[in-house]
Amino acid sequence: MRVVVALGGNALLKRGEPMTAERQRANIKVAAAALARVAKDHELVVSHGNGPQVGLLALQGEAYKDVEAYPLDILGAETQGMIGYMLEQELGNQLPFEVPLATVLTMVEVDPADPAFEDPTKFVGPVYDETKATSLAAEKGWSVKPDGQYWRRVVPSPRPQRIFELRPTKWLLEHGTVVICAGGGGVPTMYAPDQERQLIGVEAVIDKDLATSLLARELDADLFVMATDVDAVYADFGQPTQRRLPRLTPAEIETMNFAAGSMAPKVLAAVEFAEATGKRAAIGSLDEIDGLVAGTSGTSIVTEHVTNA
Repeated sequence: MRVVVALGGNALLKRGEPMTAERQRANIKVAAAALARVAKDHELVVSHGNGPQVGLLALQGEAYKDVEAYPLDILGAETQGMIGYMLEQELGNQLPFEVPLATVLTMVEVDPADPAFEDPTKFVGPVYDETKATSLAAEKGWSVKPDGQYWRRVVPSPRPQRIFELRPTKWLLEHGTVVICAGGGGVPTMYAPDQERQLIGVEAVIDKDLATSLLARELDADLFVMATDVDAVYADFGQPTQRRLPRLTPAEIETMNFAAGSMAPKVLAAVEFAEATGKRAAIGSLDEIDGLVAGTSGTSIVTEHVTNA
């Protein structure tokens, strides 16, 4: 079975933890032990989040004034390499020596006409007071919005349209490789509107779960798993009436509301995979990865005609 796992940012850095390399390495070691169990029985593709890591690089860039801070597509590429390196190494420490592993630096195309470019919503980088934020916006052409008592830069989060490294990823899978790719939703790119076939980077952030859903569909995956820090999808989450939802269909999901910044993208990504393929998507805790693969843990999102999930 071909399994695509989107690894939540909590697997790399838990809430409140310092962003040290040692702490991230320790968390990735735990994640690798869980993922290795899947890789022993199935073809495995792993994507991952990178939000805290990009944020840290942005803060470091802000502190160094002699060179203009690197754009988000470059920071995304840097974090793909860093996180991929640690994941690849720790998975290699868990799996038999003869199992090949590869990290694929992944570019993802977005549409220049995506409505997200008209209304940036994704917070990135350090916090400022309102005066400093508006001054930087005027100086650098940024969009800024209030984030609690502070202000921060916001960038677009356009929908992923195409994964460029699909062919080499398929080739690696066909040759028994565990593949790490599409980290952080992939490096956002587009074709320059005024130049033929001129690919350029974009100051944007692609949702990791939506990009991985597209990846899973294009790879003809049998199962798409989103491993996060909650054990399942809940109705009325955080309320006295909350209840765990072990199985959902797209029709049922249409009648429900989920938090825009956390569960909503995951549910949407699961629905898109299930509707396009007729196969199962699962959302739940990395600690229960075996149950997520088996369909006995977390929340399974299936279409009505699937009866064995």
